Amino acid sequence: MPDPSNDAGTVQALLTRLTKQRLPRALEIKRRVDKGERLNQNDVQFLKQVFDDAQGARGLAAKHKELQPLVAQMTGLYDEITRKALENEKKPQQ
Repeated sequence: MPDPSNDAGTVQALLTRLTKQRLPRALEIKRRVDKGERLNQNDVQFLKQVFDDAQGARGLAAKHKELQPLVAQMTGLYDEITRKALENEKKPQQ
């Protein structure tokens, strides 16, 4: 069985990336889509990268149960963004 303590550096790096890069950018995108704006190409690329990275985070959270609520919250946030962005795409552009 793998030793979860060996993941300490990886967990720290992911948490730092989350707090300094991912979360601020995700919240900024959410504010814009909540106002009815559409995603631009940079937003789409960012979300694709986040979903790719989420695979690793889920594996890490499986070994570190304390990370599971955070992973669930972030997954929920990205889900809200993509759902709202899809609604905005379906509306006629003004």
